[in-house]
Amino acid sequence: MDKQAKGKLGEDAVCAELENRGHAIIARNYHKRTGEIDIISAVGQYIVFTEVKTRKQGAMVSGLEAVNFTKKKKIVLTADAYLTENREILQKYPFVRYDIAEVWITRGEDPRITNINIVENAFDTEGVYTAN
Repeated sequence: MDKQAKGKLGEDAVCAELENRGHAIIARNYHKRTGEIDIISAVGQYIVFTEVKTRKQGAMVSGLEAVNFTKKKKIVLTADAYLTENREILQKYPFVRYDIAEVWITRGEDPRITNINIVENAFDTEGVYTAN
């Protein structure tokens, strides 16, 4: 399974899990020159930007560890672009949240999902705008 297929498998599973948790999926794979947001959803009063990291069992780096400062900065800048283009969405969902979803899959030709861990409010924007 190539990297894109593995990523899609993880993203599809996270979308299903988010919907089970009451989220409405607004967009997937939102691209700007600043980066990409895997999943944009809404729940309660929150617009949620979710980064999905799919890992094979036994991977050396967890999904949470893979989202470093540089990746967080790209996510925040891309989320800002989305919110600028869709200002009206903040009237319905006035709060913004950044989540990270870790998806663990088995190794082999036909991988299966073994675990999904969604970390809500995994990071905030503190330091993202001011750091060089």
